[in-house]
This record gives sequence, structure tokens and C-alpha cells, in this order.
Amino acid sequence: MIALSAQDFTTILDLLGTFAFAVSGIRWAANKQFDWFGAYVIGLVTAIGGGTTRDLLLNIPPFWMQNASYLIVTGIALLATVVFRKQLFRWGRALFLFDSIGLGLFTVVGVGKSLEAGLPFWVCIMMGAITGSVGGVIRDVLLNEVPLLFRKDIYALACIMGGIVYMISYRYNLSISITELLAALTVILIRVVAVRYHIQLPFLNPVDTDRSDRNIK
Repeated sequence: MIALSAQDFTTILDLLGTFAFAVSGIRWAANKQFDWFGAYVIGLVTAIGGGTTRDLLLNIPPFWMQNASYLIVTGIALLATVVFRKQLFRWGRALFLFDSIGLGLFTVVGVGKSLEAGLPFWVCIMMGAITGSVGGVIRDVLLNEVPLLFRKDIYALACIMGGIVYMISYRYNLSISITELLAALTVILIRVVAVRYHIQLPFLNPVDTDRSDRNIK
């Protein structure tokens, strides 16, 4: 049995998250009838957008510039989507599940890298949320959609809860592998349960300015 170091385990989670988010982005691009190159770009942006933002805030070179694996994994995700498109497109929940898995995996990677940088715990949690959610925001903007982050769905809040679980596990000296798994599963489960049972944040009602003006008059 091959023993994995904590760094190797984190790298595996990072690549799995890249694949999951890339498939999610490519699937969205397919709905907009993008060509293969356009779909690859959307998948890549979805996969690396959050991590790039995190690295820029940490003042370090973006991770994908130091390792071509992320570009290759996105290409594999495109091929997998093309080859298995009928199965994926027929399974309506595939897009949601891939997005949720990527969200959970990238959140823990973001928290872990921020901890290595010596940042306070609350900053690490925010960096985890940025890593998990910003790629999806960029994807939605490019696809001319209202970013999922700004809708009623539980999205970034799931990242924050996962980050809190990560920090609690870290404080109690659990192994990095267990800590990352617990945090990722927390994000995924919160996202799945919220959608399954229609748990949403309250939305802000619009202000009827015309009616207010009439009342003033």
C-alpha cells in the first residue's frame, strides 16, 4: 500500500477539484452551444479562477503557472464530457454534483494554502470561500448569467462552514487528510441538503420607489 504525504493528498484533492469544476464549466458552456475551444476556456476559468484570485491576494505566482497539470486535467475533462456527453447530459444532476464536489475540494485547498502562508484563521476561511466560489462567478459572468454566488442558494456560506470545520479540526490536531476530508464533505453535504430541501437565504425585496413617491406626495 502506497503511503501518501499530506502534501500529496492535498495535490490530489486539488486536481480532483480542477476536474470537477472544469466539467461543470464545460457543461454550462455546452448549454450555450460553445465550440470546443470556448468550452475549454470556460472550464479552465471555472477551475482556476478562484485559486488564481487567492494566489494574487497572497502575493504569490498563480498555481497553474508553475504546474501544467491543471491545463491538462481541464483538457481531460473536456474529452470526458465529449465522450460521455449523452450520459452526463441525460443525468440532470451531474452539473450540480460536479459543481458541489469542486466547491468542497477547492475550499479546503484554499484554507490549507492560506494556513501555510501564516494568515489568521478568519482570513484562511475567507480565502477558502474565495478559492471555492470565485471561479464560478467568473464563469457565470462570461456566460452572461447572474452569478450563483449572488442568488438565494446556499453557496459561499457552505464554503465558510467548511472552512470553520477545517479550522476546528486543525485546532484539535487531527491529521491533515482527515481535516481536509471533513471540511470538504461539510461543504458538499451543506450544498446538497440545501438544494434537496430548498433551504435558502432570505432574499432582499425590491423597494417600490414609485409607491413611496406617491405616498410622499
